[in-house]
Amino acid sequence: MSGQVSAPSSFWSLRSPPCRASPHADWMSALSPRLWDVPLHHLSIPGSHDTMTYSLSKKSPVSRSASQLLQVLAKVLPCLLQPVVLKWSVTQPRLVGTGEGARGGPHGSCLHPGPTPSPAGVDVTEQLDAGVRYLDLRIAHMPEGSPKNLHFVHMLYTTLLVEDTLTEISEWLERHPREVVVLACRNFEGLSEDLHEYLVSCIKNIFGDMLCPRGEVPTLRQLWARGQQVLLSYEEEGAVGRHPELWPGIPYWWGNQVKAKKLIRYLERMKSCGRPGGLFVAGINLTENLEYILAHPAASLRNLTLPSLPRLSAWVREQRPGPGPRCTNIIAGDFVGTGTFVSDVIRLNDKLLAC
Repeated sequence: MSGQVSAPSSFWSLRSPPCRASPHADWMSALSPRLWDVPLHHLSIPGSHDTMTYSLSKKSPVSRSASQLLQVLAKVLPCLLQPVVLKWSVTQPRLVGTGEGARGGPHGSCLHPGPTPSPAGVDVTEQLDAGVRYLDLRIAHMPEGSPKNLHFVHMLYTTLLVEDTLTEISEWLERHPREVVVLACRNFEGLSEDLHEYLVSCIKNIFGDMLCPRGEVPTLRQLWARGQQVLLSYEEEGAVGRHPELWPGIPYWWGNQVKAKKLIRYLERMKSCGRPGGLFVAGINLTENLEYILAHPAASLRNLTLPSLPRLSAWVREQRPGPGPRCTNIIAGDFVGTGTFVSDVIRLNDKLLAC
């Protein structure tokens, strides 16, 4: 992933008990009617980075795209290596009622007082319920997998199947007919042309008329009139050329930084160069490097990210959607169930009403 263009959320933990519905499950339909005619690339949309990592576990095999050293160590010392790789691979939490979520939530009494392992993780339905509308789906075919079973990947392979997850998203959309999602299918580790065609056929079968064919970026009103709810970005040019239901890969501003200060500096530099013409993502996700991991052997991506969330959240609240060259569009982050990230991103749309 290039260092220039690559390819926090609700008020409480995404895994909070069902004692109170998320206030953001239908935030698009609740927008002011004045925003219904604004193209999606001029709205502010919250997203999750590496959406599917909640399903990783200590038993997840190491990706074949990982370094040669990691692959060797995974074979020689699996019990030692897998937990280390796991804690640097999970970008979305697996805990119920974490302390961070409890501090961020206005209804703390609904939460468990401490972290409790969740057998299902923070699944994609819960992210959608929390208001996330951009999903970063990194797809792979495991070497030892069956011919058609596709999984998700981030250093490790998930046990979840892509087809099952897409079906889960489709079922959620049927229950929320005026909400729209942007799905970014990318990475495609180990996919042959035949597997791309298989995946695209699954996408068409699962979403059907929900898919918005590529063209000019539509408005909410246009999508509602057509009954369309999915813009699907597909980072493989050959497949995009063959299938009008697919949109080209959406640019992702990835800073590849360990420190929030340097990440913000990178994002401001990208803004100064002017925003892309269509949908694009500003990623506020921090990225570890080998030097950092070696210097902090007991740490994790969570330990790296959480202390920086206040500074990153402050940057988010300063942003403005719209057509201007320095305007933002989709903003994606890690640990989206912590703090007020989704609320902050959605509220940026109010700035369009002041124009």
